[in-house]
Parts: sequence; C-alpha cells; structure tokens
Amino acid sequence: MHRTRQHDTGRASREELRHYDEIALVLQGGGALGAYQAGVYEGLAEAGVGLTWISGISIGALNAAIIAGNAPQDRVEALRQFWNTICQPADLVGHASAWFPAALGFPDLARKWAGMWAAARALTKGQKGFFKPRSPFETLGFSHGTPNQVSFYDTEALRATLLAHADFDRINRGDLRVSVGAVNVRTGNLTYFDNSVIRLAPEHFMASGALPPGFPAVEIDGEFYWDGGLVSNTPLTEIIRECQHKNTLVLQVDLWSAQGHLPENLLDVSERTKDIQYSSRTRAITAFMKQGQQYARMIKDLLEHIPEHVRQSNEVFRQAQRVADGSAVNVVHLIYNNKSFEGHYKDYEFSVETMSEHWHSGLDDIRRSFGNADWFEIPSHDLGFVTHDIHRHPLAANAPDHRELADTDDAARIATADSRIRVDA
Repeated sequence: MHRTRQHDTGRASREELRHYDEIALVLQGGGALGAYQAGVYEGLAEAGVGLTWISGISIGALNAAIIAGNAPQDRVEALRQFWNTICQPADLVGHASAWFPAALGFPDLARKWAGMWAAARALTKGQKGFFKPRSPFETLGFSHGTPNQVSFYDTEALRATLLAHADFDRINRGDLRVSVGAVNVRTGNLTYFDNSVIRLAPEHFMASGALPPGFPAVEIDGEFYWDGGLVSNTPLTEIIRECQHKNTLVLQVDLWSAQGHLPENLLDVSERTKDIQYSSRTRAITAFMKQGQQYARMIKDLLEHIPEHVRQSNEVFRQAQRVADGSAVNVVHLIYNNKSFEGHYKDYEFSVETMSEHWHSGLDDIRRSFGNADWFEIPSHDLGFVTHDIHRHPLAANAPDHRELADTDDAARIATADSRIRVDA
C-alpha cells in the first residue's frame, strides 16, 4: 500500500493511486531531451507517488538507473547531479551568440544560436562524463574492430558516471522493478533486461542507449547490444503485456511528438524525421490496447449467455474467461512540446540552460496533470483502458481520434511557476 500527503482541493491525491496494483513510470529515449523526464519525476516525488516499476529506453534507461539506484528521498537530487555532470555551461562563444541577437530584440534567435553552438560543441568535443570523440583513424574506416569499437564516440566515461550516481546493489535488491530495452545486434531482436530476472549492471543501461553509429555496441554475456529505440523507443507494450490482470497506472513520458509542423527546409525535414521515427507510435499502441479491451468486453458479454457449468468444464471457455477478466489500465501521457527555437540538434544539445528549461517543462506538465484528479481514478472495468494528456483538450482526453491542440494557455504554467526549483549548474 502506498500513501502520501493530501494535495490541494481538486488535485489528485495518493488516495486515488493507492488502489492500483502497479504504478509504472515509462521513459522514452531522446538524448538531451531526457531532462524533461527528470522534471516529471520531481513532480511525482513532491506528490509522494510510490512507483512499483520503472522502465526505459536510451536516455530513459539512464534516468531509470539514477531513480532506482537511490533512496526515494535522494532521487531528485541524484538526478540533478547526474544532469549537471553530463551537461555543460556555455563558453565565451555561446554567451556571445546568445547576447548579440537578444540585445537587438530577437530572444528566440539568441536561444537558437546558443543552442546550435552547444550542439556543435557536443559533436566536436563530446560531453563530460558521457562520451568523447574517437580519433579520425578509428572513425574513417581504416581499422577493423568488434562492434563495441566501431563508432564515432567512446562512451566509457558513462560507466563511471552511472556508478557515481546510482547504487547498483540497491537497484538489484528489487524494491523497485526496473527493466530497460536494448537490441541484439546479431539477431535484431529487442531484449528487456529486468532486475526481477537478472542482476543489472551499468552495461545494461549503457546498451539501452548505445545508438549507432554515434555510440558503440555494448557487450553483455558474449552478445552485442544497441539502443532499444532502433526497434521501439518506448517500453509501453512490455509494461501493459505483463499487467494484463492488474489494475495499472502508467505514467508514459515521451520526448518526441508524432505530430508537428510541415517542414520548410532540409533542417526541418531532419527534425520531423526524428520526431516521427522516435515517437514510436505511442498513440497507435494505446489505440490498439483500447481496441483489445473492447474485444475483451465483447467476450465477457458473450460468455454471460453460456451456462456456468459449460464455462467451467470447457478449457476454451476457461481461457476466454481469463481474457475477459482483464484489468483496468490508465495511461497518463506526458509529451515534451518542442520549443520554437529548437532544431534538428535538440537531442544532442546538452547546455545547462536548455537542460533547465526541459526540466521545468516536465515539472510543469506533471503538476498540471495532477490538477485533474479524475484522471487518476481506476477506470471502470467495462471501459478497461483510458488515456489522458495535458496537451490535449480535456473534453476529448479519451477519444481515439481527437487532434492535438497547441498549448497556448500560459496562465496554467504561471500558476505553478512560483514554486519552481532551479536546476543549479
């Protein structure tokens, strides 16, 4: 049983959540955008939400390691330290790039120039505590090596960073279930490494984020693994599959939005391609699961016309009964909304300023989500599967075909701005 303090009137309280069998945090991959997930977790922590399962892909896996590898009261600070380690403050050129357009009255252009320079620094110099460029001889194809040597960058520093900020003995005690996805390079199959099955090490989390050709494959037990986002950038299906007979709340935190603006140049094309590729069709997955729940309801209605003794004596009917007696699944969906000054480089723009903006966006979104107390109630078993999203019209939150609306209500953000906690550099 999970308990927490009560929230303000009209806001979701722990009482709505304590009746769930599973409360799962699902974290998508997205590189530097992953600070948004850290902000979401800060909001969960301040609300006292007691997670039972955390699952991630790529940067989501790294955030999962930090969360699961620390005591609940230390997790937000550990996330802050981790992100301040792998991000870096602007240098002289970055400051100049931001100051000059801003002085002329173009703040968005200032942020764009500063971000582009920070991304260029990441490409050419790497990121402290995360990755560094290999020598030109290694990357130009003149040498041959194993899959863990063939990449533009070396990620060995990430292992030390994970060990510094996460206790892997705590992860493997199993107080919080942890699973991270990676792709077997040889077979092409998506594999989930789960602390309820095996002992997890830094390599399992690094493998989940080993996106080629930038990052090298990670060897685990004689097999090589790449970033799980190559097959699916969200572990949502894995969570729902294992929770078929449990009342489950899924907090799905995505870093890429499948919907966006039409591209106007080749850089826009690159950005939209990433958005579509890595959004991993989360909406399609939830629509499919909702349809499955409708089929289960139909089976249940049909079984009511079958005599009880026939249902119990026939194995086919007994299996149908198990399908029909599925649980209720509630997906609260949080999706990072692109900023006007961001571009195709947003997933490798690791400046401290942008990281802080991502973090606060996540914190704002989860706080606003908790303002809708009814979203966190266990769905009716007749309905079975529902989704909610703060960036969609509240009256259409459960409709499978409603359109995503622009988030223009600044007043809703201002309402929580005074309680923000700055992510210090």
